[in-house]
Amino acid sequence: MQRSKGSTLKGIVTFSLLTANVLFWSVPLMFVALLKFLVPVPAWRRMTSRGMIRAAEAWISTNNAIFGLMNALQLDARGTDDLRRKDWYLVISNHQSWVDILVLQAVFNHHIPFLKFFLKQQLIWVPVLGLCWWALDFPFMRRHSPEYLAKHPGMRGKDLAATRKACEKFREIPTSVMNFVEGTRFTEEKRLRAKSPYKHLLPPKAGGAAYVLSAMGGTLRAMLDVTIVYRHGIPTLWDLCCGRLEPVIVDVRRRGIEDWTASGDYTEDKAFKKRFRDSLDVIWAEKDVLLDDLLKS
Repeated sequence: MQRSKGSTLKGIVTFSLLTANVLFWSVPLMFVALLKFLVPVPAWRRMTSRGMIRAAEAWISTNNAIFGLMNALQLDARGTDDLRRKDWYLVISNHQSWVDILVLQAVFNHHIPFLKFFLKQQLIWVPVLGLCWWALDFPFMRRHSPEYLAKHPGMRGKDLAATRKACEKFREIPTSVMNFVEGTRFTEEKRLRAKSPYKHLLPPKAGGAAYVLSAMGGTLRAMLDVTIVYRHGIPTLWDLCCGRLEPVIVDVRRRGIEDWTASGDYTEDKAFKKRFRDSLDVIWAEKDVLLDDLLKS
């Protein structure tokens, strides 16, 4: 079955409504962020952070209402029972499209604490959205390649330090830390270039998840292992706006977090690093089989 052609008019209206929604909610977010910055009192900053999260959740709810009004996004969400808003989660997922973020927000809004994504430093310059992400305490990371670190050894460990600093804020308010462990969006070209052992996934990069678990110690209660399935090809944001998507399958599996994962040194301890990578490879192998089954069904 081929993907529906959708409607260009629907795409224009949906995109316009989403853009207006961004502009509308950016105003109170920026205002409260300014108040938070001007009054460096911990209790005040916790209160304003909660206020901004409520505004962000209302922003997502309005996005979802737009998708419902325009019949643009339908979800087949599985395994979302027994989730708690007042808990701490590490959320990991496969990554194929910018649509993934809107799908994850639609599934989890008001079911778990507000999702906080680790973003590339360059994304802070995205008009309007970059400031909103900054106001909401999204961590912006500078990811250095092995080649760069070989030439600049003094930068080694900076990523871990930045992760620890960002995660300190997450201890105060229930938070869901989102990590796309593949590190980039999936394409068949990238899969072949990386010599991935998986049919539908890129090899996972364990460092980000390991740093979060180390930085947050025993605060995180569980891992939510999410598999997003687009059965008729990877969509663009424009595909979503035009209503070209078939129902998106979102499979959520709750996994326990073992104590050892938060107690090792991923950077320096080679045995711990291998054990952590091996445990993530097991999850990824299961995810690849699940993706294959769901794509064929």
